[in-house]
This record gives sequence, C-alpha cells and structure tokens, in this order.
Amino acid sequence: MTISTTYLETTTMHQAVKPKVVTVTLNPALDLTGSLATIALGSVNVVDKGSLHPAGKGVNVAKVLAELGADVTVTGLLGADNQEPFCQLFEQMGATDKFVRVAGASRINVKLVEKNGQVSDINFPGVAVTAANILAFEKTLFELAVTHDVFVIAGSLPQGITPEMCANWLEKLHKLGKKVLFDSSKTALDAGLDAHPWLVKPNDEELAEWAGKALETQQQCMEVAEQIATKGIANVVVSLGAKGVMWFNHEGWLHAQPPKMDVISTVGAGDTLVAGLCWGEINQHSKAQSLQFATALSAYAVTQVGVGVKDISKVNSIAQDVTLTQ
Repeated sequence: MTISTTYLETTTMHQAVKPKVVTVTLNPALDLTGSLATIALGSVNVVDKGSLHPAGKGVNVAKVLAELGADVTVTGLLGADNQEPFCQLFEQMGATDKFVRVAGASRINVKLVEKNGQVSDINFPGVAVTAANILAFEKTLFELAVTHDVFVIAGSLPQGITPEMCANWLEKLHKLGKKVLFDSSKTALDAGLDAHPWLVKPNDEELAEWAGKALETQQQCMEVAEQIATKGIANVVVSLGAKGVMWFNHEGWLHAQPPKMDVISTVGAGDTLVAGLCWGEINQHSKAQSLQFATALSAYAVTQVGVGVKDISKVNSIAQDVTLTQ
C-alpha cells in the first residue's frame, strides 16, 4: 500500500529552543577524497579533483544535524596532532566540542570515486587509545547523559577499544532511558546488537555479513532484520542503496523508494540517512514523515562530494518524489 504524507518544514530557525543531540565518533578521520574516470589497479592514477576534510561517521551525522538546525554536542576520541581541521569544523557548525584528545594523529582515509559512481575505500587504523583516554571519555559520555536524551554512536572502533566496551556503553545508556541510534559494522555491530540500542541502521551488505549468508532479495533482508529486532531493538532500518530504505518497528514495515538521482558520490549517504532519522526523532515526526525526509536527505547526499545540506529546498523537492509503501 502506498502512503501519502504531507512533508513538514525541516528547519528550526524559528524555534526558541533547538532540539539537542549528542554524536559519538570513537575513530574520526580526515577523508582524502579523489575523483577520477576509472581506477587502474597496479599503475599510476591521476585524480581529477580532490578534497581533504574532517569526517568519521559520527562527525558526518553531526554536520548534517547542525545544518538542519539541531543543538549538537560532539564527543569521542580525537588525535591531538591533527585536530585543527576538526576544531575549525566544529566552530563553523556551532557544535559543542566535548572530544577527548589523545596522543598522536587521527587517521587519514582515502576514498577514490570513479565516474560511474563506484567508490573504493582505503581505511587506515586509528590512534592507539589508552586506559586513561577511555576513562576520560566514559566520564564525558555519562555527564552528557544527564542533560541529553538522544545519542548517535557511529563508526568503527580505534585500537584499544573492544566491541564489548562499546556495547557496555550502549547498555548503560539504554538503562538510563536514553535513545541511542547505533551505526557500526563487523564485530562492533555484532556486540552492539545485544546492548539494546534504540535504532540500528545496517546496509544490505552489513546485514548479510551479520547473517553469515548472501541476502539476494528484499524478503531475505526483511527476515534477518526481524531476527535482529527480537533482540529488543525498537527500530531496525536497512539501507538498500538505490533500492531505497526499509524500516521495521512495532508498526510493522515501511519502505521508501527515492527518485533516480545523478550520482556523484555515495560517500556519507548512509551517515546522512542516520542524521535524517535522528532529526525526525528529536522533532517528534511520525514514522512516515521521518522516513520520507531521511530518504530524501540521503538521496540528495549522493549528488555531491562530502556531507552537508547546502540547499534544503532541493531536499524538500526530492521528498515529494519519495514513494512510501507498507
């Protein structure tokens, strides 16, 4: 069944109080993104254009939320040696910086974007985190939990933080009644699924990896997502790339299909989707409104390099062409 929704104004410029959220990035990175026609493996490749900018999944989510109009606090673990680009970004965003500084430099990740839209990621390991760094982060996180109810914990884990540690933080936030949107992969995702996050957002590849088998149809993806929900997770959102987004909760399934977009880069599209879902929650939008907007926001993201909302009117226009079905 196709659902018709009335799209809501998405900015909070006229609100007296901005909705608050904390984003957590345990393994931030400087993303070195290069665009080229095609990659020739084993030989010299000349990049047509490139950019170097602060990133990491939680940082990307924070940037989108801040541009939408949220009151964002950013935290996690940040290398002291190359922190300046991050500090500049947080100041531009108007975000409250609660990152714990650690010795060394945050990693640099290389992303090569081909003309056909294919992206090759070369992700380096992050800084080595000490026991003292972990204690400082824990103290910061749970101090923020006194004044915040919604958290986004996104991305990979640096050396020194185990999946079990991360899951323990998720479980503690859950017991404090906080809503945690959790977006990670591999062993971190596996451990986190047992720690009652309020929402998880695996893509189809991550879902298949967790299931340990190929998922060739949407029905198979839905069956695995429902299995995840039995762990006590209120919302399971599965991103399917150009095939859209599926969301399962107590209301059942809802599928969003975006219009066909001219793809420049898919880097950050998943993070932008998480930001859109979070935006819907902190503004108390309905499930249909949240999914419509988040899907449009993610579709808009693939038309640019890097994350951000440069033109909200374009997102609003795309949202009108997002089809929702049950």
